[in-house]
Amino acid sequence: MQQLNLPQYIFRIKNQNDKDFIFDEQRKKYVSLTPEEWVRQNFLRFLIEVKLYPASLLAVEQELKLNGMKKRCDAIVYNYKAEPIVIIEFKAPNIRINQKTFDQTAVYNSKLGVDYLIISNGLNHYFCKVDKVNSRYEFFADIPNFNTLVS
Repeated sequence: MQQLNLPQYIFRIKNQNDKDFIFDEQRKKYVSLTPEEWVRQNFLRFLIEVKLYPASLLAVEQELKLNGMKKRCDAIVYNYKAEPIVIIEFKAPNIRINQKTFDQTAVYNSKLGVDYLIISNGLNHYFCKVDKVNSRYEFFADIPNFNTLVS
């Protein structure tokens, strides 16, 4: 798989019927190793190991109901009160992050009402605070450690 703009990690990968699978520590099962899944697995390890996000407060592929339709957030970060605080959207490395990507995440946020968004394609990472009053995003140069978000 492609080298990402993240630290290198070792994963459990298996091949079954000419298809690769990666073990997802959060979901405790093997999942299809797509380019987007590669980004997810690497980025979640980065959050847990480098930015000190508690693994127990990360939910992967969280289902939401929006206007009667089922949608899935790639990942959600919760605080110690089990309240969602960050929506994370992952894209494959070959997908350019643009306004449409932020709009997709904003739709999820209309249900969750979090204060922060993270969007990554593994090469480019964006962390922003949602300015709900002015309907804007305030971008940060770096992704903060977990304790900074919950303090």
